[in-house]
Amino acid sequence: MRLLLAALFMAQTASAAPNILLVVSDDQRPDTIHALGNAVVETPNLDRLTTLGTSFTRAYAGYPICHVSRAQILTGTPAFVALPKYPEGAIDPKLATLAGTLQKAGYHTSYTGKWHNDGHPQQRGYTTTSGLYSSGGGKGTAQPDNDERGRPLTGYRGWTFKDAQNKPELDKGIGLQPSNSRHVADGAIEAIRSAPKDKPWFVHVNFAFPHDPRQWPEGMKERYDPAKIPLPPNFATKHPFDHGNIDGRDELLLPTPREEAAVREELALYYAMVTDLDAHLGRILAALPSLDETIIIFTSDQGLALGSHGLLGKQNQYEHSIRSPLIICGPGLPKNEHSAALVQLSDLFPTLCELTGVAIPDTVKSDSLVPMLMHKTDHVHDFITGMFTDTQRMICDSRWKLVIYPKLGREQLFDLQSDPHELKDLSGDAKQQERKADLKRRLQVWRLANHDPLH
Repeated sequence: MRLLLAALFMAQTASAAPNILLVVSDDQRPDTIHALGNAVVETPNLDRLTTLGTSFTRAYAGYPICHVSRAQILTGTPAFVALPKYPEGAIDPKLATLAGTLQKAGYHTSYTGKWHNDGHPQQRGYTTTSGLYSSGGGKGTAQPDNDERGRPLTGYRGWTFKDAQNKPELDKGIGLQPSNSRHVADGAIEAIRSAPKDKPWFVHVNFAFPHDPRQWPEGMKERYDPAKIPLPPNFATKHPFDHGNIDGRDELLLPTPREEAAVREELALYYAMVTDLDAHLGRILAALPSLDETIIIFTSDQGLALGSHGLLGKQNQYEHSIRSPLIICGPGLPKNEHSAALVQLSDLFPTLCELTGVAIPDTVKSDSLVPMLMHKTDHVHDFITGMFTDTQRMICDSRWKLVIYPKLGREQLFDLQSDPHELKDLSGDAKQQERKADLKRRLQVWRLANHDPLH
């Protein structure tokens, strides 16, 4: 079946392997695309992509931290497998990588934007870099401690853009600047235009927006009026317990208890960063030699709380943080479709392999989404899992979600069908004990099979 689908796909692309554009934003909530239900945020280019492909409304990051989530995408494996020293350290060098696999199959592979894994992209299968944004390079240059609002500039300290020889481009600034998405897009456009004409290319673009430290993008100051920004339906002034990151850097960006006005201001700025990213995504799409003959995937490494459940950061298992937006477009693939099937970001590796007729490496542990895209099945996963450090484990099926806090001896159970914003914890409901026990059993089996160090 896989070979047949790949053959059909390749036939529709004039017997040539299709080019691939993979775009990943940073900390973008799954509910921040206008066409998918957010009436406030302006995202015309993402809206356009939703008409050109399939939007997956239940795409899970697996691990809600940038470097771990990206390691899962790069390897097609869960965090415990991707990182032998979970949750820190280097990616297991024995694992095949997405770029390396495509490179061996004849693709010219390029990397643009934020690199938040160990080593250098060229050590992970990327032939070239363009517009690389990575840690280091700003040593000896003074950086302000606070932004113009007086908020701490705690993220991306000392990060710089690098040229093809990995030398810092200090003229583009140090740290996360308002111009960051513009420079990332410039790098992606250069990668597309300079790609060889005699082979297919894979351009992997990682934006750093809308990650904090949040600041008004170029030309977008006060684009959104905080007074007109609705609070999340699950806004709370304080989270009821220490979920494992209550004192983390992200959670200290605003005082606790959360004030509505401060959260609205943060959301306004966040939306401006999303809209700015969308505009630069539009520039990248315009640079494609053929929009209709390119596989285009847009996603984010995870979501963000920003006031939901009294939290600000992403280090939790709530839907607003553990899920990501995901849109998949390509020649011969369905257009303007939505799917609520369970998928995970690590599925992108085998999906791209199958779409391009490339053999899926044996080390990949995730599943191709092609059978769903081609309407051969309505799902590929019966359940999805999530984790964070040694403080959180999660399992959810099409309706129910169980979150376990091992260090607290605490649990949460949510009915996502009747309670999509996770406002009612049913873990203590006597009627749900059998259901909870079954989810816990399935999660334990999965943890054992995937080498969870806490099993």
